[in-house]
Amino acid sequence: MSGNSGLMPIFFVLFSWIDVLNIEQIVESVAVSLGYEVVKVEFVPQKKSSILRVYIDSEEGITIEDCEKVSRQISAVMDVEDPIASRYTLEVSSPGIYRPLVKPEHFERFCGQRVKVSTHNLYLGRKRFAGQLTEVSDTGIVVEVDGEAYDLPFNDINDAKLFPEWT
Repeated sequence: MSGNSGLMPIFFVLFSWIDVLNIEQIVESVAVSLGYEVVKVEFVPQKKSSILRVYIDSEEGITIEDCEKVSRQISAVMDVEDPIASRYTLEVSSPGIYRPLVKPEHFERFCGQRVKVSTHNLYLGRKRFAGQLTEVSDTGIVVEVDGEAYDLPFNDINDAKLFPEWT
């Protein structure tokens, strides 16, 4: 969502460098070749065994069989490419009802829905917003919370997800 500064996110995990952008590219190419959208990729470094979490979706929804198929293919490619030298667990799942919103097109798709958003910086005294996503532009979103509109730039969004009415 933010501009490319030319720097690649790299994490140091148990004496090995992790190139997260390369991992995202591998995951994206595998999932797209199988007909799935990658909603989000998370790499969670841990001492004994890190976690590579991948959320996938499709127009028909996601089944356990879809997750298994994508997991097998990603595992095979990751074994060949070997971008993570340390131990890790691969988790592939659907985005669920609290679907993460990561890309601008995710926000556009769910405009009008209830969302939860957290930001890095304060906006009118707050960093957490639970309300209706009312607008999406090239640079950010507007979330209405209790009658107050908050203009939040994409590059300052820490986390965003759908927040269904019944929760």
